[in-house]
Amino acid sequence: MAHLLIDWFLSAVALIVVTKILPGIQVDSFGSALIAALVIGIVNVTVGFLLKLILLPFAILTLGLIYLAVNGFMLKLASEFVPGFRVHGCSTAIFGSILLSIVSYLLTRVAGF
Repeated sequence: MAHLLIDWFLSAVALIVVTKILPGIQVDSFGSALIAALVIGIVNVTVGFLLKLILLPFAILTLGLIYLAVNGFMLKLASEFVPGFRVHGCSTAIFGSILLSIVSYLLTRVAGF
């Protein structure tokens, strides 16, 4: 249970870091970042899983590049549900999802998870 809470906290911190690097993504407060991290996780587990399953043939043809667009769409979709979290534009969502993955990975490695 503690591992999930720490992972959730690190995801929110990663989202704050991404907002500082990428100007098209905005988070009003750390509370909004916590809620956004939770919603991003839920959207990825539900809608993201279904889209990735449906688009598997295209992923094979594009060598997985379609998943960059899917992850960007998931980030943009999560921003529609969370007040205080905004993603402006599709390209920003795609670059934001890539950057969020990298920052999350680095934070979890630094934290030792």
